[in-house]
Amino acid sequence: MKLAFLIYAWFPHGGQQRDMLRLARECRARGHGVTVYAMAWHGTEPEDLRLRLIPARGLSRLGRYRSYTALLEQELAREPADLVLGFNKMPLLDAYFAADSCFAEKALRQRGAWYRLSPRFRHLRDYEQAVFGPASDTVSLLLSERQREEYLRHYPGCADRVHLLPPGLSADRKAARRDAAARQACREELGLGTNEKLLLQVGSGFRIKGVDRSLRALASLPDEVRENCRYLLIGRGRAAGPRRLARRLGVARRVHILPGRDDIDHFYQAADLLLHPAWSESAGHVLLEALAAGLPVLTTASCGYAVHVSKAGAGEVCGEPFAQRELNRRLGDMLGQLGSAPWSENGLRYGREEELAKMPEAAVDVLEQLGARLKP
Repeated sequence: MKLAFLIYAWFPHGGQQRDMLRLARECRARGHGVTVYAMAWHGTEPEDLRLRLIPARGLSRLGRYRSYTALLEQELAREPADLVLGFNKMPLLDAYFAADSCFAEKALRQRGAWYRLSPRFRHLRDYEQAVFGPASDTVSLLLSERQREEYLRHYPGCADRVHLLPPGLSADRKAARRDAAARQACREELGLGTNEKLLLQVGSGFRIKGVDRSLRALASLPDEVRENCRYLLIGRGRAAGPRRLARRLGVARRVHILPGRDDIDHFYQAADLLLHPAWSESAGHVLLEALAAGLPVLTTASCGYAVHVSKAGAGEVCGEPFAQRELNRRLGDMLGQLGSAPWSENGLRYGREEELAKMPEAAVDVLEQLGARLKP
């Protein structure tokens, strides 16, 4: 089968981008051909994939998206594919890998009425309807039950076109135990004192990941607790905003920001707690990675994979609607229980379950079934 993978942009360390590579390699392992069409590719181009860069043009991001779509339509007419899989919502798709949460849900719950008059709203609404709306035949691969509920709430007619995938925890993120040597080495690299607690947050897109919530929770801690904590943010995003907020809250000395890295597993070992109070997250691979590494997790119910934190007993989940006061309280409570609560052991045990790693295989199974139906 000849597949076309469509993605706006690829950059290292993004969850959507990592999932795309894993699916492409699973497809190739089964003998399928894959061509990736992207507007931009940041980082080393993989030698085992065929990459086509699409020279989209436009004065705005939305203009570039529309240009990308139009140019792709021409490319796919010249070089047809047996199946077109998108990693962003757009027309032209036979299948969509739902790395993003439901736009209609976010527009309703997180934006004011004025937003629905904007060109951005109309564009994103139209592109989401091209995938989930009543006129669409696109099959969607969803990552969490929460995501499925949101899409069906706004697009009830798509129920027979959505498939819920198992999680996709990479084998190299599983740990048999906490690695004391790796922990010590990384903590020395960061200049951490023996008794300092390291609060880790990992993710691209600092606003949607709730970095502002994390900084306010850090600032809310009693002085003697806060002065014994460090907050480390690792990921792709604009650091100026978090730095300004940290200064305003009086915690700038306790805050450090690093760009995305390939050795993130070392930081899971060095940290004492993963803090991930995202505003909205379709899945949240970092939650699975952290608990499987034995790192206790504090997150929000708005993350699709927060359910695994609860099932594993590997940390705490703030309820909905979100309340900053609850996050502040839970952070203080967890810091006080790190030496006695079984969160780490529970996460290590849960992370060994085989079902947590089957996403690429399950996704390609669905693509193969769909490809067989699409054959003329």
